Amino acid sequence: MLGIILALVAALLWGSGDFSGGFATRKASPFQVLALSAISGIVILGAAALVGQEAVPSGMGILWSLLAGLSGAVGITSLYTALSRGNAAAVAPISAVLGAALPVGFTFLTRGTPAVLQLIGFAVAFVGIWLVSMSAAADGIKDHHGLWLAFLAGAGFGGYFIFIGQVESIGVFLPLLFARGVMLVTALTLLAVKRLPFPSIRRNPIALLAGLLDSAGNVFFLLAMALSRLDFAVVISSLYPAVTVLLAAMLLKEKVGNWQKAGVVLCLAAIVLISL
Repeated sequence: MLGIILALVAALLWGSGDFSGGFATRKASPFQVLALSAISGIVILGAAALVGQEAVPSGMGILWSLLAGLSGAVGITSLYTALSRGNAAAVAPISAVLGAALPVGFTFLTRGTPAVLQLIGFAVAFVGIWLVSMSAAADGIKDHHGLWLAFLAGAGFGGYFIFIGQVESIGVFLPLLFARGVMLVTALTLLAVKRLPFPSIRRNPIALLAGLLDSAGNVFFLLAMALSRLDFAVVISSLYPAVTVLLAAMLLKEKVGNWQKAGVVLCLAAIVLISL
């Protein structure tokens, strides 16, 4: 039960962080938002690691953390870009289902084959993604590029879950700190390639908030994973799209069509079925 509660807290924080990050990209480049969110995450995780006096992971543990950071950078940048194009009701569930399906499939390969309910969950997920995608193309997302970004975000998140799950459980904050450091390096590289200026911290406080929320969600995810299987922690915490969609509807008055509502419900139902 404690693992479930921690995973649900991670979902709440991630959903709020995704909404904040997507909102921040309306005034700044997704790469600029990634840079600021990485900085705020590094500050809070570094302080927590110092206070907790965590042991440094092994060489392989650091490598897995770095790979997780690179994959997470791809996922977050793609998600922020897709969210900036509008219709969080379409983007968030697609990235969430794919982000959950990859580590669940990895766990099936390494720790056992799926049960019947889990297979049904995958079928329901594909139907939900189709409904959300079809309605999004007509009602919300301006072009199909936004949908491809959502798929890329899901792949990035799935890779992050798999890589960070390989780190030995001797600490929480240091592995996340290494991963967040890679995200910052990736963001700075992209800013240089795109010839974009480093963003102003004063003018982009929402981007900093997104980093804090995302980092806090990662902490609760690792704690939940320590108390359960990787696939279980992933699918429960992947309920975060409900939070993103709710915030978008309440604060931005974003339209959520009937087909999108049905797709969201099916995506969330798929996550629950996969976890059974």
